Amino acid sequence: MRPSAFLALAALTLWTTAPRAEAPLVLEAKIPLGDVYGRIDHMAFDAAHQRLFVAELGNDSVGVVDVKAGKTVKTIPRLREPQGVGYLGSTDTLYVASAIDGSLHLFDGANFTPGPVIALGKDADNVRIDAKTGTVFVGYGAGAIAAIDAAKRTKVADLTLREHPEGFQLSPDGAHIFVNVPDAREIAVLDRASGKATTWPVRDARANFPMALEDDGQRVVAVFRRPARLIAFSAADGKVAANLESCSDADDVFADARRHRLYVSCGEGVVDVFERKGEGYARLEQIPTVSGARTSFFAPELDRLFLGVRASGGEAPAIWVFRPTP
Repeated sequence: MRPSAFLALAALTLWTTAPRAEAPLVLEAKIPLGDVYGRIDHMAFDAAHQRLFVAELGNDSVGVVDVKAGKTVKTIPRLREPQGVGYLGSTDTLYVASAIDGSLHLFDGANFTPGPVIALGKDADNVRIDAKTGTVFVGYGAGAIAAIDAAKRTKVADLTLREHPEGFQLSPDGAHIFVNVPDAREIAVLDRASGKATTWPVRDARANFPMALEDDGQRVVAVFRRPARLIAFSAADGKVAANLESCSDADDVFADARRHRLYVSCGEGVVDVFERKGEGYARLEQIPTVSGARTSFFAPELDRLFLGVRASGGEAPAIWVFRPTP
């Protein structure tokens, strides 16, 4: 065999037998949600018992998924468009914010015994919990975030904004709340002590719904829908650190601190995976999912990304479980 032919054959052999690198997210399981129809909204996680709580907005229910067993163990019915959910492990309490009745519903213990219902106002939405202080924050209405004392089970304060809040995050030091306020075309920074807000105007992009904190809270990442952009801001002063194209119809974004990645779940039917590169980011891959599957939850305790997939076409309603690699 001529040397050139041998080299060509060797190169072909290497190309055809080399293992394909794994995608940054690998679909590991699909956990059925049961008889659930309509839009799926946000999620929360109980790491101690490995339970995922799923706001089944279109079904007026919340699903409780036993992740370890891989099955839905309970459905909490008769909730009026649940949007946000939160879980406080120290009291074993589930919090559910319902859009239609504008209330925060509390459920206690392993049996999810109904507790108090705290009236807030129309469009009760995202829920965030500061476990250190025992404070539950709920965005609602035409521009407010309610602070709920978890021990007293009452609203103790309102932090005001110019328009309805969407995704928001609590700073790790407990001093501030960063808030997407899409109708005002801004990100608001609330001082938790004074209640006063400073704002970062955003003029070149609109519909900023999901938000995450990255780099130990030093960076605020917001994803916009019009146009579809991922923009990272310095938490200290709001200066833009990165601005790049993202998938469309985003509703959740999470930071994977271990791998220095961001996961963006989008209704167009993909999860966008970005990796930190210096001060910016590079897209690693777009993982195909299902159209309309735009809400997700990343649990670093399990190192898994959960994606809410609603009933559509040939797909049954389920939680898709992705394992990050490597």
